[in-house]
Amino acid sequence: MELTVYNPQKSRLETLAVEFTANNTTWFENSGNTQTVSTITDFNGGLLIKKSDSSYPVWMYDLSRAEIDYSHKKAKQLIKQHG
Repeated sequence: MELTVYNPQKSRLETLAVEFTANNTTWFENSGNTQTVSTITDFNGGLLIKKSDSSYPVWMYDLSRAEIDYSHKKAKQLIKQHG
């Protein structure tokens, strides 16, 4: 799937070909709060973090779901710091 993401390392939008599977993505329940994280996905040596709103997913280099303990809270903190 073609996906436009925000790359904070380059401070720009990029289009990536991403495949979301049970092996590379963790889905979180939607609480109705648009500021919550809906998915975290391991992609190309980095981590894609998608919020429940219509904003672009954020792609962070050199991170994985395991490194943030598969935590939506840690993912949300990363977005606040870098996104």
